[in-house]
Amino acid sequence: MPHPLVPVPTPETQPFWDGCNEGVLRINRCRACGDAYFPPSPICPECSSTNVEFFDASGEATLYSYTIQQKPLALWGSDSPRSVALIKLAEGPMLTSSVINCEQTPEALQLDMPLQATFTSFDDLTVLCFEPAEGNS
Repeated sequence: MPHPLVPVPTPETQPFWDGCNEGVLRINRCRACGDAYFPPSPICPECSSTNVEFFDASGEATLYSYTIQQKPLALWGSDSPRSVALIKLAEGPMLTSSVINCEQTPEALQLDMPLQATFTSFDDLTVLCFEPAEGNS
């Protein structure tokens, strides 16, 4: 049985996880109202339409908020601090992720800093994380 904090893909979320394995951020968009949203769902949270599709998002984002775990989950394979961040995608949705490939300090993790999607191994999955956008590290 997997650890309870390890995500388990479902039929509704499989295209997102396939995108992670391909190095692509794949999220949903409603064909009826045009709203982009996350997490994946077969029903639009804006208008309740079932006419939805997955699309490849830009991966561009900004840091909205965060906290720094001084002793992160052992599954990450590191005792170093790790951020848990609220990320705002360029397409509009917000999601929880982690900012990696930068110092895990308030000085380095500046609110509204430009970020780019990146993918990393977590347990037996490839998961979505974010890193400072090029020229912002």
